[in-house]
Amino acid sequence: MKTILITGSSSGIGKAAAFYFAQRNWNVVATMRSPEKESDLTVLGNVLVTRLDVEDKESIQESVDQGINHFGKIDAVLNNAALGARGIFEAADDERIRSVFEVNVFGVMNVAKAILPHFRRNNGGIMINMSSMGGRITLPNLSLYHASKFAIEGFTEALYYELNSQNIKVKLIEPGAVDSDFGRRPSEYHYDETLADYKEYTDRVNQASLKMLGTSQMIPPEKVAEVVFQAASDQSSQLRYIVGEDAKALIHLRETGGDRALITQISQMLC
Repeated sequence: MKTILITGSSSGIGKAAAFYFAQRNWNVVATMRSPEKESDLTVLGNVLVTRLDVEDKESIQESVDQGINHFGKIDAVLNNAALGARGIFEAADDERIRSVFEVNVFGVMNVAKAILPHFRRNNGGIMINMSSMGGRITLPNLSLYHASKFAIEGFTEALYYELNSQNIKVKLIEPGAVDSDFGRRPSEYHYDETLADYKEYTDRVNQASLKMLGTSQMIPPEKVAEVVFQAASDQSSQLRYIVGEDAKALIHLRETGGDRALITQISQMLC
């Protein structure tokens, strides 16, 4: 049985992936910041639930060590833990900006630092980084989130060359809109009432976004988990895996029509 360590396993894509891999005869190290609150995954015999905060390097190393001690080896890692961040950039204070990058970018790097020595000792492994269509295209009022995911895209693509020399595969998952609580929490939205100049624009974007989400077919987390499993199992050198018709359409538009076509389309939809 192979083993995967997954960050952010308490909900959404992370939890769906933990179940998906466990049901397909993989061992799973399901990590989260508050494992004491988890009850569904703990009843599965091939799942080890551990505490991991991607901002806490000690907790990362402890989870990696626990996974190796429990299952003997870790074959793959899914860097899934992330923060959503909605709202205009000018309303975000320094603490908010740094927190998004600490989790979405530096957190991924922290996990990579912890697992790579184990992969190299085993002469192989698979690192799967959860990106987004938001790592390839942008939408209004998501500047911080897009900045962090664009960073993950560049980091992962460059890492591909380095780790290929060590027989370690690197993968990027790029979902479109996912039907989960991620990004919908009130704490993820920031707006400064004193910035009245943005109010008309922000109201218009919010209304258009709600309308678009109401008519779109959002991807169930299980569909993303299925693609993650494919990336971990197909033994290919493929780097990017796009999930969802919205992601495929918008990324294709950028690749074929360029910036002008994409910005015009998004502006007509949301601005």
